[in-house]
Amino acid sequence: MNANLQLPLTNRKFIFGSVNISVEHIAIPAANPTALKDWYERMLAAKVLWSSGQTPPTYLISLQNVWFEIYQAEASFPQCGNNKVAGFRHLALKVESLAAAKMELETKGVQFTGEVRPAAGGGQVLFFEDLEGNLLHFVERPSDFKLG
Repeated sequence: MNANLQLPLTNRKFIFGSVNISVEHIAIPAANPTALKDWYERMLAAKVLWSSGQTPPTYLISLQNVWFEIYQAEASFPQCGNNKVAGFRHLALKVESLAAAKMELETKGVQFTGEVRPAAGGGQVLFFEDLEGNLLHFVERPSDFKLG
């Protein structure tokens, strides 16, 4: 774990007025931060970048070039896995093959309850949940995929 964390090289910056802005991390409050951190390590090969060393703990983990801050939640709501509830609802993980990604996670015990569906803009998606019911999905795009 590195105290001098550097932003991933692939973060894309954009200009807001005269300020450079890039997405640094996504927060995931958790009923059990350590168990959720362990799930992301085990299921998606996340790497721990930093741990607070406190109780309850806070972690910064990385999935390739995306950082997550996992920390103790104060409350939860039953609609967490409902993709139609307002607000941020899911994390899309791009894969080359839905079938291969699904098979890999199924061998680790992840259950996929939905079917493969069309993706917004083209391609296909397949939803699943993490240990605490947060929605994720794999997205497979055509090799010639381009928006705009």
